[in-house]
Amino acid sequence: MKRFLVLWMMCLPFLVNAQVKPQIIDGVVAKVDNHYILRSDLEQMYLQYQADNPKNAPSKCQCLNSLIINKVMLAKAEIDSVTVEDRNVDSELEGRMDQMIQMYGSEKNIVEQFSKSIEQLKAELRTDVKNNLLVGEMQRKITSEVKITPSEVRRFFNSFPKDSLPYFPSEVQVGHIVRLAKVTRDEKDKLRERLGDFKKRVLAGEDFGKLASTYSEDIGSAQNGGLYVNVKRGTMVPEFEGAVYRLKPGEISEPVESEHGLHLIKLEDMKGEIYSARHILLRPEYNRLDLTEPTHFLDSLRSKLVADSARFEKMAKEYSEDKATADVGGWIQDPESRSVHLAMDESMEPGLYFTLDSMKVGTFSQVMPYRTNDGKTGVRILYYKAKFPPHFANLTDDYLKLQRMALNRKKNTAVDKWFKKTKSEVFIQVRDPNLKTECADVISAYEQQ
Repeated sequence: MKRFLVLWMMCLPFLVNAQVKPQIIDGVVAKVDNHYILRSDLEQMYLQYQADNPKNAPSKCQCLNSLIINKVMLAKAEIDSVTVEDRNVDSELEGRMDQMIQMYGSEKNIVEQFSKSIEQLKAELRTDVKNNLLVGEMQRKITSEVKITPSEVRRFFNSFPKDSLPYFPSEVQVGHIVRLAKVTRDEKDKLRERLGDFKKRVLAGEDFGKLASTYSEDIGSAQNGGLYVNVKRGTMVPEFEGAVYRLKPGEISEPVESEHGLHLIKLEDMKGEIYSARHILLRPEYNRLDLTEPTHFLDSLRSKLVADSARFEKMAKEYSEDKATADVGGWIQDPESRSVHLAMDESMEPGLYFTLDSMKVGTFSQVMPYRTNDGKTGVRILYYKAKFPPHFANLTDDYLKLQRMALNRKKNTAVDKWFKKTKSEVFIQVRDPNLKTECADVISAYEQQ
C-alpha cells in the first residue's frame, strides 16, 4: 500500500483548526509505545487532504497508516536517543507562529480565537514541534543513503502511461529584495538597561537561572534556567560565542547584541571546544522597530530596477537582507526541489499569491511589509519575472520535479522497509473497533494483539 509520510503532521492539528473545524468527538484511536493518535488527528488529516486535493486524497486507512509510521519513528528516536537542539525547536516554533499570524492577521486575533496568550499557545505547541523535528531527523537517518540517478528519473517518467502523465499547474518565477527593520537606539538602550539591571541583581546574590526562567525570551532555554549544555564551538551565532570565549567560568558578560536580540551571558563551564552557558535573551518589540530607512532604501532601489530590470539579480545579491534568497539572485525557491518555478496554487503562501494575482508579468511591486521565515520584520519589493502555463509533465521542462517525485518514491520504499524491520521493537495497537474492521488489511501487518 502506498505510504503517505507526512512528517509535519504532528503540528497539523493546531494549524488545521484554523481552516477546518469539524465537530469531532475526540478519543484515542491508536497507541504506539507511549504515544497516542487521537481521533481528531486522523479526522483533521483526512479532511485536510480532501480539501486540498479530493481526487487524489489518501483514504482514511492510509492516513492512519502514515500517522502510525510517524509515531513509530518518534518512539524509535527515543529508543535510539536521537535528539534535536533547542534552538532548532525555537526557530521552528517561531515559524509556526508566523504562519498563524499570517493566517489570522495579527497576534491579537489569535489570542481572541483561542482564548489563550501567545506564550500559552507556544508552550502547548512546543512538544509537538519538537516531536515533529525528531521524526524528521529519524527519516533523514533512514534515507540518508538514498540517491537517485538520471536513468532512474527517466525510468520513473516512462512508467507513466501517456494518458496519465502528471499535470502541473501554472507556475511563476518571482524574486524579492528584502530590507529588515532597524531597532531604534532608544529601544536597544532600554534592553541594555534591563539586562544591566539583571546583572546587578545576580551580583547581589540572585540566581541567574531563576531570572532567565522568568524573563528570557528564548523559550527553549528559559525552561531550563537559560542553560545550554555541552555546546560545540561554532554552534551559536558569532556574537554569542565571542562573548563566551572572553569569559571565565562564573563570569557574566555585558549585554551582547546578535541577530536574535540582546543577550546577558553567564559562562558555566568550558572544556576546550565545548562549553556550557546560561543566557537571558530580550528581543525588541516588533511594533517599535523602525521601517523608515528600509522603506526609503527600497523605494529608491525600485526606481532603478523599473528603469533596468536586468540589474535585479545583481542588486538582490548586493542589497537583499534575506539570506535564503540573496545568494541565488533574489529568486524565491520551492523549499523541496530548490526550483525557481513556483506552483501558482493553494500551496503558495497566500500573501504572495494574491499580490502576484494583481500584478503583470515583468513588473515590480510597491514596497510592502514582510516577515521572514525566522520571524524578522521588514519590507520587500517583488519582481514578477515570468509565468508558465499549466501542462503535462515532460523531461525537458520538469526534470527537477520528476527527480523529486522519483526520489520521494525511493525514500518511501526505504522507510517502508525500515518500518517492516522495526515494527516488532515497539508496541502498536489500534483501539477503535470500527477502524480495526475498516482498515484490517493495513493493521494486520503490524498490530500486536
